[in-house]
Amino acid sequence: MSQLAPENTDTIIEITAEAHAQLVILRDEEPEKERIGLRLEVTASSGEEFGYDLSFEIVTQAAFTDEIRTINGLTVIIPMESFEHINGATLDYSDRQGLIIRNPNKPPAVSIEGLVNDDELSASIEAIISTEINPSLAAHGGFVTFMGHNTEGIAFLTMGGGCHGCSMSKATMLEGVQTTLVDQIPGVLKVLDLTDHATGATPFYS
Repeated sequence: MSQLAPENTDTIIEITAEAHAQLVILRDEEPEKERIGLRLEVTASSGEEFGYDLSFEIVTQAAFTDEIRTINGLTVIIPMESFEHINGATLDYSDRQGLIIRNPNKPPAVSIEGLVNDDELSASIEAIISTEINPSLAAHGGFVTFMGHNTEGIAFLTMGGGCHGCSMSKATMLEGVQTTLVDQIPGVLKVLDLTDHATGATPFYS
């Protein structure tokens, strides 16, 4: 889609004409439309997809450290903590999906140092994977491998076989594998997938 010519060459985020039109409509519905700007905040947790929080706020209430830009009359406020995560992204709009952020940046990598894989909890996880999870995934040509767990109840796995590069593999991991492990093993609170599905490879291990 066509890009709007920005008023500031360092806009941090590009806004397409379609997205800009929708944002202006939303802004103009606010009672203090002349005083507000779009605040775009990114939540970034290691090993998880970025989360985005878009809201309107009064520009003069922005923090001193916030980055403020004006793009064709629309003020954009980006918190300092979000700058590196959103810099270079594009905010777009489609009738089917609504507002969409196309972001070339990646969430921070998961810290895998100090994982435990030789204790009683690890043995329980391995048992469930080998007897229940992998037999189920085998029907789709896939499997998961337990890499270890940390002290916060997070189990780290990789996916292989038919799960590599599969667009549904993340959903499979979170909805199926995580549910099974969390329900059956009290010490597991969450599952994180270390597989790089974009390349069908596991970047942390060879």
